[in-house]
Amino acid sequence: MAQAAVLVTRGSRIPGWLPLLLGFLQAVGPVSTDMYLPSFPALEAGLRGAPGSAQITLATWILGLSVGQLVVGTVSDRFGRRTPLLIGTAVYTIASAGCALSDSIAVLAAWRFVAALGASASMIVPRAVVRDVAEGHDAARMMSRLILILGAAPILAPSLGGLVLGFASWRAIFWIMTGYGLIGSLLAMALLPDTLPPADRTHLAPSAMVGRYRLVLTDRQFMTHAAMLSCVSFALFAYLGGSPTVFIGHYHLPPGRYAILFGAIAGAYITGSQLNILVVRRFGLSGTLTIVSWAYLALGGLVLAAALTDVGGAVGLALALALMQGVIGFISPTATVGALKHHAAPAGSASAMLGTLQFLIGASSGFLIAWMTNGTALPMAWLMLAGAVGVKIADLCRPRC
Repeated sequence: MAQAAVLVTRGSRIPGWLPLLLGFLQAVGPVSTDMYLPSFPALEAGLRGAPGSAQITLATWILGLSVGQLVVGTVSDRFGRRTPLLIGTAVYTIASAGCALSDSIAVLAAWRFVAALGASASMIVPRAVVRDVAEGHDAARMMSRLILILGAAPILAPSLGGLVLGFASWRAIFWIMTGYGLIGSLLAMALLPDTLPPADRTHLAPSAMVGRYRLVLTDRQFMTHAAMLSCVSFALFAYLGGSPTVFIGHYHLPPGRYAILFGAIAGAYITGSQLNILVVRRFGLSGTLTIVSWAYLALGGLVLAAALTDVGGAVGLALALALMQGVIGFISPTATVGALKHHAAPAGSASAMLGTLQFLIGASSGFLIAWMTNGTALPMAWLMLAGAVGVKIADLCRPRC
């Protein structure tokens, strides 16, 4: 396939459609994670799996993202941004079709792992592209626009999954994912420029690549901001894993109504990401993180209070969760820019390490919520508060600049 010309470089005018395209591509993560959550009972019944066995397919998906991002990050620094993304979207599309055709939980889990390896490119490359073409406030603004699209996925995906289950089987959800991957492949092929010029690409031996990751991991600026994002993921995966049990099992909401509630809570994330542009302009990147990390900690306490007292029932807990999700919209784009600040040339490797840390820490929360589940909101609330405490500790440790 012919290589696209380098159309966008740092200092050049950034096309208005580029953040939208990057957001659409990166949204493969939440689309593939959230859309099939309402189908877990039907999936287990259709594949004759034991209760809870669908969680295995979610675990292999997260594991695949963790492994794939490390590989894709290095490859994108070596061969540019466009080619790895095109290959990754193709792999994701084929593997999603494999998921739709699976005849057992084990086969589905294996295909989910392969799909995650391909989807890793869409998780990594868009962040690296932002680092290639912008920095500082411009990068934060571009990242916030990207998140506008990215944030729509968790709003729409569960509702779409629940809607599909009303007239089709769980397999239709994976066919929709297949279509999503195909559209992403075609859009990337037609529109995506390569923002990493050949002169800036790395030509390193495997040992040198390992050294590059070691360099990233020893950068305090990177590690403290990555720790903030990882702790956010810890709280987020506690919410993802715990909320179906809490709202469907404990509060007896129908799955369709839970999907709508899930989408409404996710809407707070989009709102926060767009307001973030104004806050960063007023307080700067560092000042914004100081403010919102305190807010995140306070709201973690509010979620726990709602779970302990049950004041307001499902509505009270949902409001607290929405406020906490809204603050993530401030933390995510700002901390991402801070993590990648000192890593212009190896932006792909740094972005890969960032994503891997987030998913590994987030996955640990997913396993904990499965182990701690007792039918109430308390396990979810305690884990979310623990994540918020971690965010604030990381904020206190990061260098001020």
